[in-house]
Amino acid sequence: MRIFVPTLLALAALAAMPARAEDLLEVYAQARAADPRLAQAVASRGIQQELAVQARAGLLPSWSASWGSSRGEPGNAESRGLRSSLSQVLFDLSQWKRLDAAQAESQAEDLRLKSAEQQLCARVAIAYFGVLTAQASLATAEANENAFATQVSQAQTRFETGLSAQIDVEQARTYHALARGTTVQARQNLLDAREALAEITGKAPGELRPLQAQLDALPPQPADPAAWVEQALQANPSLKAGQFQLQGSEARVEAARSAHLPTLSVGLDSQRLTGNAIAPQDMGRTQHQIALRLSIPLFAGGATESSKRQAYYQRDNQREQLEVARRALVRETQAQYQAVLAGIELVRSTSAAVAASDRALAATRAGQQLGTRTMTDLLLVLQTQAQAQMAQAQARHRYVLATLLLRQAAGALGESELAAVNALLQPANTGAAKS
Repeated sequence: MRIFVPTLLALAALAAMPARAEDLLEVYAQARAADPRLAQAVASRGIQQELAVQARAGLLPSWSASWGSSRGEPGNAESRGLRSSLSQVLFDLSQWKRLDAAQAESQAEDLRLKSAEQQLCARVAIAYFGVLTAQASLATAEANENAFATQVSQAQTRFETGLSAQIDVEQARTYHALARGTTVQARQNLLDAREALAEITGKAPGELRPLQAQLDALPPQPADPAAWVEQALQANPSLKAGQFQLQGSEARVEAARSAHLPTLSVGLDSQRLTGNAIAPQDMGRTQHQIALRLSIPLFAGGATESSKRQAYYQRDNQREQLEVARRALVRETQAQYQAVLAGIELVRSTSAAVAASDRALAATRAGQQLGTRTMTDLLLVLQTQAQAQMAQAQARHRYVLATLLLRQAAGALGESELAAVNALLQPANTGAAKS
């Protein structure tokens, strides 16, 4: 009993302790282990790697063996034999070009996997800060609803004592009812945001660490959008994958062109026959035959020419897809660069708005007590304060995400960039804040 009671007390103390808040890197680690999109990219790369191996196999030696037995008339003649065939391609330009295409497409899949890893970083960050934004919205909505509920109570008291009119009570009730609807919507948005994060990590998120109160909003370095665009065109893995895919399409065009060319191979055929149908001098002997084979395609029902046209169309299609991706990347990079600059201004302006709304609320409360401000004035100031607080939380989160998305466009988003954002979060022991 002396052991059992302290154990229960210790377990109760542990249960009473708040759960440790998760940070961005912890959520990212969960996503890497469970995200199906990343796993799909890994599998796609594996498929293409095996296709390259199969393309190379057509240029390597091939060896086959067979055994057969036959019986026939007259005299129940019987023969049995073991045969083998060894063949090596000496010249097949079409096969070489198909190998070039498969190797280029394998490199494209390597880059697509790298792009999927960067997309996972961005998706985790977007979902993580989506939850934080939804939590801030809910906290603001609940605080706003409670403030309006207090005003309803105060207005009712003032009306009952004859210090105000019934209209003040009805106005307070109107604002309170609208605030309650906002809270309901904010609670639903938070549930959806948490599900969006769980979709990536495969598990329901716990408490998340929010941003620190002080956030240094700094402009991108280098401070030149053209430099970021140039880096994106050189390093973005998705764009580079498209370039290798186009290279593979060019090789497949050459393979289709070469399909009508002769092919040359050398072969070694061996056989060992036994049975009463075999001549005595051949019984049990292994016979070898070396052959040099030249194959010249003459006519294939139009399939060769059709394959050439198909290869041309596929190459042209890939070239246009690459141009579409290039233009979209230029636009995305410039947009994210401007989003970072706009985020800096929004962080500053919303912070000033929150400070001003706090002062306005204090002044309005004092004015109401002196009779120089009405209930309507107070309700409007409370509403304005809630809007300013929500705008500030959104601006802070959007700025951080814009910096990450700019790096993603430039092909430079990884765990180290997430770690830099993780350093902006509140320490674990202060994770109860909702900003």
